Amino acid sequence: MIPHGEFEFNDPGLLRKKAEEKLIQKQVDKNSPTGEADIKKLLHELQVHQIELEMQNEELELAYEITENTRKRLTMLYDLAPIGFFTLNENGGITELNFTGAEMLGEPRFSLIGSNFRLFLAQDSLVEFNNFFEQLHLSKSKESCHLNLGYDQKEVRSIYIEGIFTEEYKTSLFSVVDILRFSE
Repeated sequence: MIPHGEFEFNDPGLLRKKAEEKLIQKQVDKNSPTGEADIKKLLHELQVHQIELEMQNEELELAYEITENTRKRLTMLYDLAPIGFFTLNENGGITELNFTGAEMLGEPRFSLIGSNFRLFLAQDSLVEFNNFFEQLHLSKSKESCHLNLGYDQKEVRSIYIEGIFTEEYKTSLFSVVDILRFSE
């Protein structure tokens, strides 16, 4: 049962009827314009408002186009950069990486999301990485270290990592350089 004074909003016919009743009441309350001059004035105001909305729409479309072009350029820059980019969660899990990062780890990019970065480190680098990762979270400033990648009989690669912890997103952003690749 609907209480007195309320009605069911799910019924479009009843909703429209109530809206029309309120409009009539508002027009009566405000002594709505009835003269031809008042109607012309209202029509003019509506036309001006329509043009304003069209101009705002054009600006929004331009802003969207600029934003989309910027997004495409930044995505290309990120994905195709010659160094690896990684985003790790607080536990060291990979949440994002670029193509170069996936190439360094020797796995398809999509299969690396959710993997712990530590799994790809050589045994001799685990302690150093854990210290680096902890210091990164404590200092809230850029840190760096040299490590070795290597797992499952894969070739060991010497890498240089720079990272920073983002308090807002609770993630670590890493840039990773394959030292041998850049020393050749």
